[in-house]
Amino acid sequence: MNTPTVRVVLCVDDEAHILSSLRRALRAPDLQVHTANSGAEALALLAKTPVDLVISDMRMPEMDGAALLEQVQLAHPDTVRVLLTGQADHRDTIAAINRGSLYRYLQKPWDDAELKQVVRQGLERRELEQERRRLLALTQTQNEQLRQNNALLEQRVAERTADLARTHEELKRSYMTSIQVFSGLLELRGGWLLGHSRRVADVAWRIGQAMGCTEAELQTLLIASLLHDIGLIGLPDALLRKPVARFSDTEMQQYRQHPLEGEHSLLALDSMQASAALIRAHHERFDGQGFPDGRRGAEIPLGARILAVADTFDDLQSGALVDARATAAEARTLIQRARGVQLDPDVVDVFLHITAPAPPPPPTWQLLGTADLKAGMVLAADLVSPRGLLMLTAGQALSERLIQRIREFESRNPDEPLLLQVRCRPGELS
Repeated sequence: MNTPTVRVVLCVDDEAHILSSLRRALRAPDLQVHTANSGAEALALLAKTPVDLVISDMRMPEMDGAALLEQVQLAHPDTVRVLLTGQADHRDTIAAINRGSLYRYLQKPWDDAELKQVVRQGLERRELEQERRRLLALTQTQNEQLRQNNALLEQRVAERTADLARTHEELKRSYMTSIQVFSGLLELRGGWLLGHSRRVADVAWRIGQAMGCTEAELQTLLIASLLHDIGLIGLPDALLRKPVARFSDTEMQQYRQHPLEGEHSLLALDSMQASAALIRAHHERFDGQGFPDGRRGAEIPLGARILAVADTFDDLQSGALVDARATAAEARTLIQRARGVQLDPDVVDVFLHITAPAPPPPPTWQLLGTADLKAGMVLAADLVSPRGLLMLTAGQALSERLIQRIREFESRNPDEPLLLQVRCRPGELS
């Protein structure tokens, strides 16, 4: 049985009963809670003890919570910072948020359930950010290794052609695995993000192939599709759990930044700059009403126009845009309506073609009267008399003698002719 990782939380307040209440509210096997009754004591503890999250009261003598959390940000930028405020601290709270880059603030008296949720989400966000940095460093390392190996292999191409091809393929698989892991990191947030990037990548790849994109363009499109929402990784869970249609103005402003955040997160990777450009532009609209740059028509890279269609198709079905989830057929209809307005008409036409429902399979049986029966035929369904009597069961093979008995039964009831469902062999169906 795995022992849960213990996270360290520091509560700072100059009132002992507040600290006792915080310690009691946060009591949990995987949380270690320290307390400090002043900013100076908190900074001293932070200097010798690693702390994952700090909760500080706003009103304290000598050093208030805003000043304390500002110093925590400078000295311990990875530590999550939460501020406790009173009803009259609204203006000071805004200043504290700007100075200390706070994760959240809570008003006194707080709700214990909300406090626990804020602490848990803050710690989860810290872990996700650490994992993002680790994966980014891993991707950079592997990218550099890829460049070094390619340079070495080019020098030996004449004598080691076979080895070059094999090693290059292994590196490509490793590179794409890193991309997929990076993409999967965002899916850990759950909700409509779960599986979203992979589904979008599948549809975008199929559209790109149908539109004649080169292998390099398809690779760029695939990476952009897998990472197109990576800029959402820093947004609160509560924001990602509701559809865009219910965002407040402030939330919408945060959301509209994610194409830029996604592009910026790939800034250090030379090999991903083409994909980063598609990520930046995937929320542009064909009519110029999109974001972040308001580009229109052919000004938008083709890959971004393809990605926009694939992304919209999945968003409509996953509930990312509105509460009601559309079926695949309904989503296709809505995309058709957006043709030439939100979405590139040429891309939409290709999308509608490749996602058109397949025709129904041909029937596997035919309906025959007794005169057309032949030995060796097999019933595809039960044979029931006009009066409801089960005569033969599905799967029964017909012999000459059995056919003769069926015809004799029908002759005794001439007003009630029998029709039998018989399995078809290839080429038999008329």
